Amino acid sequence: MMIFMNISIVSALALCDWSNLQLRRRNLARRHCGPKQHTDNFAQIGSVATFEATELVQTLKQITKTSAAPVNLKPLLMSTAMNMFSNYMCNIRFEESDPEFRKIVDYFDEIFWEINQGYAVDFLPFLAPFYKKHMEKLSHWSHEIRSFILSRIVDQRETTSSFHDTESPEKDFLDGLLRVLHDDPSVDRNTIIFMLEDFLGGHSSVGNLVMLCLTAVARDPDVGKRIKVEIDSITKGKRAVTLTDRPSLPYTEATILEVLRYSSSPIVPHVATENAAVAGYGVEKGTIVFINNYELNTSTKYWNEPEKFDPSRFLEKSKIRVRRNSLCDSGMESDGERNGPIDKTREVEKEIVSVRKNIPHFLPFSIGKRTCIGQTMVTTMSFVMFANIIQEFDVAAVSKDDLRQKPACAALPKDTYPLYLLPRK
Repeated sequence: MMIFMNISIVSALALCDWSNLQLRRRNLARRHCGPKQHTDNFAQIGSVATFEATELVQTLKQITKTSAAPVNLKPLLMSTAMNMFSNYMCNIRFEESDPEFRKIVDYFDEIFWEINQGYAVDFLPFLAPFYKKHMEKLSHWSHEIRSFILSRIVDQRETTSSFHDTESPEKDFLDGLLRVLHDDPSVDRNTIIFMLEDFLGGHSSVGNLVMLCLTAVARDPDVGKRIKVEIDSITKGKRAVTLTDRPSLPYTEATILEVLRYSSSPIVPHVATENAAVAGYGVEKGTIVFINNYELNTSTKYWNEPEKFDPSRFLEKSKIRVRRNSLCDSGMESDGERNGPIDKTREVEKEIVSVRKNIPHFLPFSIGKRTCIGQTMVTTMSFVMFANIIQEFDVAAVSKDDLRQKPACAALPKDTYPLYLLPRK
């Protein structure tokens, strides 16, 4: 059993054994996470993400209005990401000024940094005695997080009158979990609480990813300029970027994917469920297998100039046929044009740019049963937050030498470098 299964909140569903308990936890989670497009839940993610991103932008405008100093941006990103998750999953949000909330967000961030370091004890539990202080620290953070979630989220929901109305539809993810607990005596309360902690902890992925995306823009201002041009062509600078804009902003999304290529971690393990052969090598049942994302993402076999930061590698051009404008002087189709046979001579080819899909050697969220259950929430919320910040601000580094990040690491330290945010005129 992997040591983090009991004490790490963020990674408990990824870095765990494949026992019946864990199977149950993941199967329950799949019912509530990763909604498909055109569903109510997907629309709700977009609505919440836009609201929280807009709140963040307003906060940043107030900060930059009163000071030209670089901004300690990461804590604000983490708080916004946490509110995105808690608002969507539990219908509750917290004020940035709430000291208890701020402390818990920091603890989540600390844990996320630790689990991305790839300590030997993560995979060799017998080394635990040599990591005693390290494990005690993680255990303390996890205990504080659990206490906060129980007192500020779960207990409050269970005391509301609406919670006891079992005939009404489920309001959110938390409602669904608590109803499973109520309806199925075989489900342990700890299982439900751990699941909620797991998913709320996913906000750390969003906050860190957005910080890495802003870092990439600070490192290469031309990337930021291209994103701004793309966003301005859609919003005209008159409204917030929403999730429905994503298909129209391929370069913005490609920038996030390129950041993921740089930072995807190889630490999430798989277990062979039967004897198999991989690339000619025998793999016995029960063997732990790792996808080496670092090699996949940096190999010249799969990428041109993999050391170069180039979002366009995730873009592709294609042509579609569209009908030319009406021949009618008014610009509207005449009855004959609208109802008559299609005149293919009036069709023209139009080139469009879109994000490449299903790249077989790009697996930032792993693959198979151990794939990240919350990847839809991570990618959608990161997109909305990142795009809205870039729409409103130019991003610059105090010193580009400060913009250091570990290879194949999706996390930055809790206390990391500040960035200049210059409001666009």
